[in-house]
Amino acid sequence: MSDARRPPEVDRAAASRRAVAARRERAALKQDVAMRVITPQQVLRRALAAPESPVGALRVTEFLTALPAIGAGKRDRILADLDISPVKRLGGLGVRQRAALSQWLDTRFAPHRPRAGRSRLVVLAGPTAVGKGTVAAHIKDHHPEILLSVSATTRAPRPGEIDGEHYFFVDDAEFDRMIRDGELLEHATVHNKHRYGTPKAPIEKALAEGRTVLLEIDLQGARQVRAAAPDASLVFLLPPSWDELVQRLVGRGTEDEEERARRLRTAKGELASQGEFDFLVVNDEVARAAAEVASLAR
Repeated sequence: MSDARRPPEVDRAAASRRAVAARRERAALKQDVAMRVITPQQVLRRALAAPESPVGALRVTEFLTALPAIGAGKRDRILADLDISPVKRLGGLGVRQRAALSQWLDTRFAPHRPRAGRSRLVVLAGPTAVGKGTVAAHIKDHHPEILLSVSATTRAPRPGEIDGEHYFFVDDAEFDRMIRDGELLEHATVHNKHRYGTPKAPIEKALAEGRTVLLEIDLQGARQVRAAAPDASLVFLLPPSWDELVQRLVGRGTEDEEERARRLRTAKGELASQGEFDFLVVNDEVARAAAEVASLAR
């Protein structure tokens, strides 16, 4: 190519940076699908809305193999059944192919359907480091009509935590007594290490007074509350991306490397349980997420 026809060096460098950014965005997107941070249906909608975007340029083969439990062999059978060429990109699917893939996704990965009713007992749960405590604290500060339940725990206080305000810090013997005397609505051992539980009495008193109560607890506890109070509204807090969840955990600096690895393994399983919840809220911005959670109360 002559110098007259060759693109300027600055243009080639910019194009290379854009290509690298697009590849990274597609890789992050596939990771988010695999970790269940976002649904396959959301990815397809984004691709169809912006065919020229990095997600729109994602090959349908890459998309399918990013889905949980879909390997190369199963992927090829799905493409054959749907009559979609392996070279197709998500943003370039035809009308019939879009409909076929959408229907298959809804059959294989049932879309989450928000609960119709509301309750004055609201449970906030989600994967480790997603920011449950921060969102709950924002609700406490900005929605005085909502009582934030204080949990009991056997772990030691973190810097700045106050007994009776952030948690009731108790030893194992006292925790055992609370269980034995039926004083806890729910309790669980978290990360195979410390125990947490929700005292019943303050919740029952607040509900009797007509107040809304927010429980910020783990997945095990949420399941126990659902069993004990089927009308409770269960809210699952999602991270905006898997990478963001990892960064929040690392940035928190309260766990060593072994504990972080353990919590990330736990987070993968927790994210897979979001279908058990009535509402899904993305914690992309604390004030916005807190307002959405508060609005879900009756």
